[in-house]
Formats: sequence, structure tokens, C-alpha cells
Amino acid sequence: MLCSRILIMEQVLFKHNRPGRMTTFDEYRSEGGFVALARVLAGMTPDEVQQTVIDSGLRGRGGAGFPTGKKWSFVPRNLPGPRYLICNCDEMEPGTYKDRVLLECNPYLLVEGMALACYALGVQHAFIFIRRGYEQAADNLRQAVAAAHGAGFLGKNILGSGFSLELDLHQSAGRYICGEETALINALEGLRANPRAKPPFPAVKGLWGQPTVVNNVETLANIPAIIKGGPAWWKGLAATPEAAGSKLFCISGHVARTECFELPLGMTLGEIIEGPCGGLRPGSTFKACLPGGASTPYFTKSHWDVPMDFDPVAKAGSRLGTGGIVVFDQDTCMVAVTLNLISFYARESCGWCTPCREGLPFVRHILERIETGQGRSGDIDILREHVRLLNYAFCALAPGAMGPLEGLLSHFEDELQQHITARCCPFEGAHSI
Repeated sequence: MLCSRILIMEQVLFKHNRPGRMTTFDEYRSEGGFVALARVLAGMTPDEVQQTVIDSGLRGRGGAGFPTGKKWSFVPRNLPGPRYLICNCDEMEPGTYKDRVLLECNPYLLVEGMALACYALGVQHAFIFIRRGYEQAADNLRQAVAAAHGAGFLGKNILGSGFSLELDLHQSAGRYICGEETALINALEGLRANPRAKPPFPAVKGLWGQPTVVNNVETLANIPAIIKGGPAWWKGLAATPEAAGSKLFCISGHVARTECFELPLGMTLGEIIEGPCGGLRPGSTFKACLPGGASTPYFTKSHWDVPMDFDPVAKAGSRLGTGGIVVFDQDTCMVAVTLNLISFYARESCGWCTPCREGLPFVRHILERIETGQGRSGDIDILREHVRLLNYAFCALAPGAMGPLEGLLSHFEDELQQHITARCCPFEGAHSI
């Protein structure tokens, strides 16, 4: 019954999408675009906007899942000087492409969401930090910002309200570490993209030493619908009473249909795969998946009925993360998958701290040794020890990289042992994603 409801659920983020092209400004306006901004500027205080977002239960869609309104509330109201909002679109998590899809289809939703957030935070200058490879998304954003500016929804004295906002686009050099909010701030300032020590947190001392909020594209794009429909309506889009809103799920791997879907938060893993994904592709059976992007521990068939929401996924031993679900079938070598992911993280380490700089290449070396038939009896214990030790890194990159390794050790230790005992990969020659 749930799957039939999913297929006709009200779309929020994809509501204005057109097949194969970007939505135009006139189309977005004719379908209710910028109505939320006009309503807010005509009769809501910044505190009321912030409280509306708090009441909605919106949690950050960039991976951490922290309550958005609560994050906004950390910005001091009484500090002198400017404050900033940065939209994080440095989307480099393998298996995640939701922000790109959203911006290639309808960038106006983000522009309006940022304007609403800036009004709530008292921000007059905001930035979109986008990865270098997202050229089409960046071009679309430039068009959207120019159109909004020309229509009076950005710039000086917006709609005669006295609120002013300038929005700038910055294309980054493109490193995974730029997704960490303080490394992103350093990069935007023209510094090396290393993470900063916290505290002080960006909400108090961020961009150029001023209070700064960093939010994900999908997070900000939800704000117009929350303002227009109200917190209760928006929470009701979810599949369970405990969840709130819809979520973009990026599906890839051995399923019949790989696509970015907007679905109710709280659907089970099995409902997502069997419903919009059309099940596994012919000849495949489900073995495992990354439930929330490349830095999350694997789920197996035993997790088929876990609601895909922040708390249930965490309780089951993984993280919802970005909602990037990568599915693996029975012929997939999970050692090879984990090696591929660890190789990515070892390359993307900024080198700032020893656990990450030295630990990730060493874990990669151990996995390479096991995968090529040169594994040793003590290698599994070494890997398990590194899952513990790399949690002491300076930022979340190394602990996140240990997510799939932790899942490998929890659910597929027998495969590791087979590699070591047989001195070869038992899946050699099997297909890959």
C-alpha cells in the first residue's frame, strides 16, 4: 500500500521540473515561485521564520542531519558586523548526485530558499560554493541569480521591505575536503582547504571571522515549501510519524532503475529498492548496499525493513548521510568495493593530521594485499584496530572513510578470510557496477 502512495506523493523539490531541461523563471513564478519570499517580507519577522523551520523538523541534507533551525539559532543576534550564509554544493561524496540534479532542473528553488534563510539570519551577502565539475549547474545558477535580481527578488530593498541581499557564486578547485564546512570557509577565503579547530564554531566565527551558517543545497531548497505549506503539512510528507518531509535519494548500482528520486523520508530500504527502483536488475539478488553515500557502513538484507530516516538508520548501525544508495549484488566482491572507497579517501585527504594522512594509505595497502592474494593472518586484526584509531583524526574525513571498512568487518569478515586463505579473490572475473 505504501508503494502506491509513494508513486503519487506530492513532490516538493521536483515539483517544477521539466523533462530534459531547466525550468524557466516565468514557469517557476507561475507555479508559486517566490510566493514564500513575498509572504515573509510582507508580514513575518526573522524570528518567526526561524521558528517555522525549527517546528518543521527539517534536518540537514548534506550528511550530518543536524536540525537546521537549531543550527541557525546558534548565530548570535547581538554581535556587530556582517554575517554570512554559504550554500555547500561541493558534492563529491561517491554515490551522491542529488544537488547536481536539483540545480540542473530548477536552481530558482535554491535562490528563494537562500533568500528566506538570509532574512531569518540577518544576512545581506551570501555565497554558493559549488564544485568545479558542475558546469551546467553553475551556468543555471548564474541565470537564476540574474533573473531573480532583475525581478527584484535579490539586490537592494527587496520588494520594498528594506531587506537587501547579494548572492555570489564561487566555483571551487574541487577537493572532497571542501565539503567539510570549515575547510570550505578556508577555501572561500583563498586559503588552503584544511579544516579548522572547533570551537570557535562557524556560527560565531566563520567566514572572515564573522558569524556564518553553512547549509546544503537540498536543505535550503526545502525552505520555500516549509514556509508556504507550514510545518505540519511538510512533516506530513514523510512515511512515518517520526520522520519529517521528503528526501532526495540517489540510487546507483545493480538495480533496474538508477535515478534520483524524491521520496517520503522513512520509507524502508526494501520499499525503495522494490518500488521506484524496480527491484534488482535481471540475474541479480541483493547482497549489500551503501545506504547513505560512500562514507556509511554497509547494509545487508537483514536491514531490508529499516526505515530510511536519520535515527532508525543510526540505530541499525549506519548513517542516512546524503541518501546515496549504492546497491551490490551477489557477484560483488565487498573487499574490492571497500578498497576502491578507501583509495578515494586516501587520495582526498588534505594531509593535515597524522591519523588521516598516514592511516588511510596504510589501510589501502592492507586491503590491496588481501585483494591480490597476499593477505596475512593478522591483517583483519590490523584493519579492526584502524577503525578505532582513525576516529581520532582532526575532522570527520577519516572516521567517515572507516564507515565501509567497519561494515566490511561487521558483515563480510568471512570474505576477508576467504581472500587470505585462498590467496586470491574468490570473485575474480565477476562483473562490477
